[in-house]
Amino acid sequence: MASQIAHIVYAKKYFEKYDLLPEEKDEFILGCTFPDIRRIDGSIKRKDTHLRFNLVDLNFENMTPFEAGWKFHLYCDMRREEILNNYNFYSLKYAGEFYNQPAKMLEDELIYDQYDNWEKLVKYFDNVPMISNGIDVPKETFELWYSILASYVKQKPNNDSISTFLSKHSNIASTTKDVVEIVDKLRKNDKVIELLKKVSEEIV
Repeated sequence: MASQIAHIVYAKKYFEKYDLLPEEKDEFILGCTFPDIRRIDGSIKRKDTHLRFNLVDLNFENMTPFEAGWKFHLYCDMRREEILNNYNFYSLKYAGEFYNQPAKMLEDELIYDQYDNWEKLVKYFDNVPMISNGIDVPKETFELWYSILASYVKQKPNNDSISTFLSKHSNIASTTKDVVEIVDKLRKNDKVIELLKKVSEEIV
């Protein structure tokens, strides 16, 4: 499973191989960052956001761009773990701490510069269109999630922005300080950095 900047970068990798209209790309990115909305609202269950599709692959036939992005998120979560397990990533010290959250945050930092239009995306998230999502997420929650994302992605992640972002997650807010400490430790491990960078190279 990846964090939000990684999912956006993965989407860019997909766009480089498959042609979408600009407005389709925007909605696709909304979809690919949607499933983790459950992290700010405990009433939204993981089964509703992460077990949405019977078959998780890159077949998006008859789907809206939002639905395609949603399914792409789930595909990338699965594919990312395959890649990291192939390289025995989780055998490295601290790599699997706190349900892999520190590694996810470091990955966001490492690949941030692979996406080249954060300013446009921040404006889009700050003025997000309400899209039917099929699981009755309230408009206020939908807008709040993308506002949180806008604040997070507007700059390359650092300890302060990571702490702020994680503090909004109802299920892990209490461990934010510990997660950031592990991120610092992972930053010093060249092998961790090498393998995390491989994910975006191999994801699609």
